[in-house]
Amino acid sequence: MADSRAAQPASDATTRFSSRVQDYVRYRPRYPEVLYQFLRDEFRIGAGSVVADVGSGTGIFSEPLLAAGAVVHGVEPNVEMRGAAEQLLARYPNFHSVAAPAEATTLPDHCADLVSCAQAFHWFDQPRAAAEFQRIAKTGGAVAVIWNQRRTSAAGFLADYEALLVKYGTDYRQVAREHRPMSEADFAGLFGVAFRRFVFANAQSLDLPGLRGRVLSASYTPAPGQPGHAELLAGLGPLFDRYQQGGRVTIPYETEAFVARLR
Repeated sequence: MADSRAAQPASDATTRFSSRVQDYVRYRPRYPEVLYQFLRDEFRIGAGSVVADVGSGTGIFSEPLLAAGAVVHGVEPNVEMRGAAEQLLARYPNFHSVAAPAEATTLPDHCADLVSCAQAFHWFDQPRAAAEFQRIAKTGGAVAVIWNQRRTSAAGFLADYEALLVKYGTDYRQVAREHRPMSEADFAGLFGVAFRRFVFANAQSLDLPGLRGRVLSASYTPAPGQPGHAELLAGLGPLFDRYQQGGRVTIPYETEAFVARLR
């Protein structure tokens, strides 16, 4: 059986990004085009496909699917994040906003060609979410669970950036510990089918306001008024000055995708 890990309390997992929505929209990394090309090539996800994007947040992952002509049901329980997605994606008539959790999406049985989840699966009650994904996926439909995993380093900008998060983060170590990276075996245990793991290169190039916004978009950094907030922001300036090139720093990611076709 897969290690489903201790879930965050439902109220915390659902609301902990509520005060960070604008920074999330503006400064969270997007997903590389090669990932969407992979979904087109591997599962023929494109114009006319029906996608259930579960834990869709502010719509970052959904937008390229909509631009390609897919019908996307964005399932998101957080009021503020769902509202941001509705605003961001208002120009796409094929976007349908669904106020529901991952474990009970309210979508019809076997309705989706693809059930996707980007940057959110670690917050779910994973066995219940897996059962719900299987319920709403079409027979032979696909599941894709995706994360942008920030790279770390023993030295340089990435190491010093990590040190700031460890020093001032509210529950950074706890989140990292409880939300350890998952494996193909974890997903196979949850879904009862074999999963494959693919990794795609990704990166963010940020000026200093962008770096500050990226930090404040994370749920484990102190919000204004909390201890460590001012100190964290103050530490970012010298960090940026030390490592910037041409007025920007780069945060590299590995975009990790676990995919399977369901029976």
